[in-house]
Amino acid sequence: MNPRVISVETVNDHFLRLSFENNEIKLFDASPFLDKGIFRELQDYNYFKQVSVAFGSVQWPHEQDFSNDTLYLLSTSLDS
Repeated sequence: MNPRVISVETVNDHFLRLSFENNEIKLFDASPFLDKGIFRELQDYNYFKQVSVAFGSVQWPHEQDFSNDTLYLLSTSLDS
């Protein structure tokens, strides 16, 4: 099981800067998902910025979400 997200912040061009419970900080590129189904709404950067941590993962007001596993495995580690 991968670590849970404890904080999230948006970075321009639809990236999320994620802090995980194991003290890792990673960058997640959401852009490959933006043309798929419910994620299309995330193309609006003002809406994208409404992301929040929920249940160890992230979600948006209209219930779009990514699992902590997806976020952890598809993110790039950032140097401290």
